Amino acid sequence: MRANILGFVTVGVLSWSNAAWADAAADCVRFLTVEDYKKAFVSCTEAAEQSNSNAQYNLGVMYMNGIGVVQDYAEAVRWYKLAAEQGDSAAQYNLGLLYADGTGVVQDYAEATRWYKLAAEQGDADAQTALGVAYANGTGVVQDYVTAHMWYNLSAAETGGKATENRDLIAKTMTPAQIAEAQQRAQACIVSNFINC
Repeated sequence: MRANILGFVTVGVLSWSNAAWADAAADCVRFLTVEDYKKAFVSCTEAAEQSNSNAQYNLGVMYMNGIGVVQDYAEAVRWYKLAAEQGDSAAQYNLGLLYADGTGVVQDYAEATRWYKLAAEQGDADAQTALGVAYANGTGVVQDYVTAHMWYNLSAAETGGKATENRDLIAKTMTPAQIAEAQQRAQACIVSNFINC
């Protein structure tokens, strides 16, 4: 399985109304930053149990990688799923990885693709690349080079690298009309803020 920590989420806690929850969430990030994982686990758990998606994601990272806790993929899935259901794109992407690999869950390519798509539609470039791979190979979805090219193109615009290589490689198997369609779909996706993808 590809290691994917993605970094801990450190976004603001100022908008939360519950002071104790905000304090626990802030402590979660603070303790993770200074690598005091025992205290981070306590603080993250407290905030996560109050439905803080950032803390839920961070617990998922901790369990997935065995950081400050015994590595437990089923627990990683549990916490990622709670965060993902609240729209956390990093948790959605990581869930996709776990379903694709069958780590902590029964391997399910369609479920992996579903989570990748949710993250990709929020602009997550890694999820966009993963979707490109799924469509290029017909893994969890019907094989579709035009859609694969579209997702690779969107990711390549953000990150370049592997997405660019994959897009260029798949383009060799496509007609000019298919490439033009993929490019038009990518543009429509961007213009619609990922609604019409």
